[in-house]
Amino acid sequence: MELKEKISREFESRFGEGGVFYASAGRINLIGEHTDYNGGFVFPGAIDKVIMAELKSNGSEKVRVYSIDIKDYAEFGLAEEDAPSQSWARYIFGVCREIIKRGGKVEGFDAVFAGNVPLGAGLSSSAALESCFAFALNDMFNGGSIDKFELARIGQSTEHNYCGVNCGIMDQFASVFGRKDHLMRLDCRSMEYEYFPFKPEGYKLVLLDSVVKHELADSPYNKRRESCERVAKRLGVETLRDATMEMLEAAKADISAEDYSRAKFVIEEKQRVLDVCDALVAGDYETVGKRMYETHEGLSKDYEVSCEELDYLNDIARECGVTGSRIMGGGFGGCTINLVKDELLEPFVEKARKDFAARYGHEPKIYEVIISDGARKL
Repeated sequence: MELKEKISREFESRFGEGGVFYASAGRINLIGEHTDYNGGFVFPGAIDKVIMAELKSNGSEKVRVYSIDIKDYAEFGLAEEDAPSQSWARYIFGVCREIIKRGGKVEGFDAVFAGNVPLGAGLSSSAALESCFAFALNDMFNGGSIDKFELARIGQSTEHNYCGVNCGIMDQFASVFGRKDHLMRLDCRSMEYEYFPFKPEGYKLVLLDSVVKHELADSPYNKRRESCERVAKRLGVETLRDATMEMLEAAKADISAEDYSRAKFVIEEKQRVLDVCDALVAGDYETVGKRMYETHEGLSKDYEVSCEELDYLNDIARECGVTGSRIMGGGFGGCTINLVKDELLEPFVEKARKDFAARYGHEPKIYEVIISDGARKL
């Protein structure tokens, strides 16, 4: 509630009488990493950390918006040449432009927004911002006529065309489609999705943010993508989604050791996502945890996108008897996501803080998350 009150006070002092509130969520991905560009499955959920905004039509052609967190104000028109200079405001401008390009309507409005999605922890605060404004402008000016998938694509296109980030659809999808107590299996090839129950009684989901980000000279993301594409081509399939371990083994002599390792991870990860879905339907969180550890091992050894700090946090989780733990996100820094029994939570967090600080000179940041609803009107 305090987020809402803070926004409301700021809105009133800047723009007078109040508007309508909207929110959209950050996200976690339980399992299914680096599978999106290989035509596989991802398994995200929206979380209880949001970007919230108050909006009101202002009867002009101008957008006036204030960010409480950045303490910055932007004003811009709705034509392509009106792009604001501030990078944060370009997310909102991009959403407006992408709606207009699709034949939707956007008029001038006033807005104030703030959030509690931790920045830099890989929880997709940018997707939450895009989804919040896409949902709000669809509701305010288009009578809700733009479907949810299009709202997710509007967020994705904003990243591509206005923010210079060539991202997949998962973050925006999770932010728009999130449902309390459910994770979503998204098929990145067909865009079909299914909800799976996730209400782990007796367990908590906890993120340990290493607060490190290793800047790498080359683009490891692109190199791994190229590896996967080379192997798919050699196996005669469109993407590794259609490859099996048998096919990979049969072609092992014709591909480099590095390409083999990359493809092995992706093929095995596809199966792990499906195993986790079955386990959740059965309420079997122990299997979910085992698959999370296997994913970490694969990301660390085969895909080589981990780093010493994340491997160390994963080792601490294992030592403390944590049910499941793995790197979350692209790698080279950021968070581990951990499925922890309630009674082990305190000793685990305490040990992680103490041991990590002793080794690296700073504590990891700790975030408990609950699987919650996505974009909505409040």
